[in-house]
Amino acid sequence: MTAGRLRALPAAATLGALGVVYGDIGTSPLYALREAVKAANAGGSPLPEAVLGVVSLIIWSLIVIISLKYAILILRADNRGEGGIVALLAVLRARHARAGTWRAATLVLGLVGAALLYGDGAITPAISVLSAVEGLKVDAPGLAPVVVPLTLIILVVLFLVQRRGTGFIGGIFGPIMLLWFITIGILGVSGIVLAPGILAAFNPLHALDFLLHVRPLVAFAVLGATFLAVTGGEAMYADMGHFGRVPIRLAWFAIALPGLFLNYLGQGALLLTDPQALDNPFFQLAPDWFHYGLVAFATVATVIASQAIISGAFSLTQQAIQLGFLPRLHVLHTASHERGQIYVPIVNWTLALATLGAVVGFGSSDNLAGAYGVAVSLLMAITTFLAALVAIHWGFNPILVIAVNGAFLIVDLVFFAANSMKLFEGGWFPLLLAASIAFLMLTWRRGQRISERARSMLRESEKDFIANLLARPPVRLPGTAAFLSSGKVGIPLTLTHHLKHMYALHERILLVTVLTSEEPRVPDEARVEIHDLPEGLSRVILRFGFTERPSVPEGVRYAHEQAELSCGNLFQVSYYIGRETIIPTVEIPGMWVWRETLYAFMQRNAERSAAYFSIPAAQVVEIGIEIEI
Repeated sequence: MTAGRLRALPAAATLGALGVVYGDIGTSPLYALREAVKAANAGGSPLPEAVLGVVSLIIWSLIVIISLKYAILILRADNRGEGGIVALLAVLRARHARAGTWRAATLVLGLVGAALLYGDGAITPAISVLSAVEGLKVDAPGLAPVVVPLTLIILVVLFLVQRRGTGFIGGIFGPIMLLWFITIGILGVSGIVLAPGILAAFNPLHALDFLLHVRPLVAFAVLGATFLAVTGGEAMYADMGHFGRVPIRLAWFAIALPGLFLNYLGQGALLLTDPQALDNPFFQLAPDWFHYGLVAFATVATVIASQAIISGAFSLTQQAIQLGFLPRLHVLHTASHERGQIYVPIVNWTLALATLGAVVGFGSSDNLAGAYGVAVSLLMAITTFLAALVAIHWGFNPILVIAVNGAFLIVDLVFFAANSMKLFEGGWFPLLLAASIAFLMLTWRRGQRISERARSMLRESEKDFIANLLARPPVRLPGTAAFLSSGKVGIPLTLTHHLKHMYALHERILLVTVLTSEEPRVPDEARVEIHDLPEGLSRVILRFGFTERPSVPEGVRYAHEQAELSCGNLFQVSYYIGRETIIPTVEIPGMWVWRETLYAFMQRNAERSAAYFSIPAAQVVEIGIEIEI
């Protein structure tokens, strides 16, 4: 969905936000309250006090973390309409471009946060779909052995259909989730009628009183389980660019939040009247005749929640590639008219392996709950900290920013500490995934800088190159040749090698450099920068936003038509691209050799430059170049 189209239709954007943004947090009632009450009950707390305290904790977690922090505060920290930790990182990268220490610190912190989203993306589909399918056991305990196989089948189908795009499915996400929130709200009301006293949970003193009167380890265990109710809240910020700030807030306060409040209160009321319902209070809220229908409905809702996470991973990957945090990967645009509809095969199948492995390895939503929450709570803390830096950069009162964001950061860190207790219960799993991806990101980033330093030492200066042309004029061939270069100064190595071996040059030479802006999108008038050089040479700098698909032919076309750069027949322009081979060495300072070898492997398997920059294969000439690092 394009941001422009959705913002033109506020009602459609609000409905779309329900399906994409709130799918994850909207399915948390399937397991969140159950796990929190079990944690309290295991600590010896009487069930009535535990239920009232846990429901109060969940309600106020939704108010403080999601409503106040995300919906009101964090949504203000956008990068020209785009949200998410990568957008924050782009703002801070521009701000600290010349501040080495700050740049390095915020870069590492931001990359860790981005990597944590992948860890979240592997766990969310597993726990969501598994908890929905487990509803079969309420009426038919004998079906327990088929829960894991059925979950695996659903997830395999989900990952298989990603290649087809989510345009059609996305069109029905919103209405289904609207019906979902209405349904869980009605079920909640039916429970509240049984024990209206549960409404006392709106008093935060019940949450505080409960935490103060249980053992510290029990309190931390309950907080860790309570956090499951707010996982998915980070999607509000990440998807802001697709829907806009107002529709996301409207969908939350008008539909999602009331539905969640009612359902959690209803589950609590049910447990007060029937403690035996603790095995699965969500499904036992429903009348017997609706159980199987609710299982099917919950499964659809969890598939939608999973789809939103997977699509978010694709978008995050594209932005990370554009900003130079990941190697170029094969990205398929599944809908020509929708900017956000993309499919990244390697990300899809890596997530699939991790998700299916989590289902098989943990076996139940109870066990997966131990793995869930650690990555998300750390991500929320990092987002709060980076948002504070952005607010100070934008000129807000530092004392006010530190006071407000500091308070939210303390809450985030308390939840992270509570979730850290689940490290050996499964919390290691998403953290291991995130650490691996963050390491790859940092290795790629560092390797790119070392490679560019090596290239700059090999490049001939413009002055020397032109002097050599004048001293020994080569044969000039008709037409235009574009030589791609990663640098804005000096002569591309491909051009030097071409002249050395061919002793000829085209009449018109373009030295093309593609830069990624810190802004999401670059306006057409700022797309091209041209510097004319002697002997028919022109340096062309093309700028693209980090959410845009870079196209060198389109940039050259714009320079030809709008900037009056004569390129002749655009379909006969030859594009010269270096096919680099990275050679790790001990002699040249850089990274450890084993890490340089890893970088060389990533570079060798990256998407071909021609395909990434949308250059037709018939117009591409590749020249092999060896770079020692």
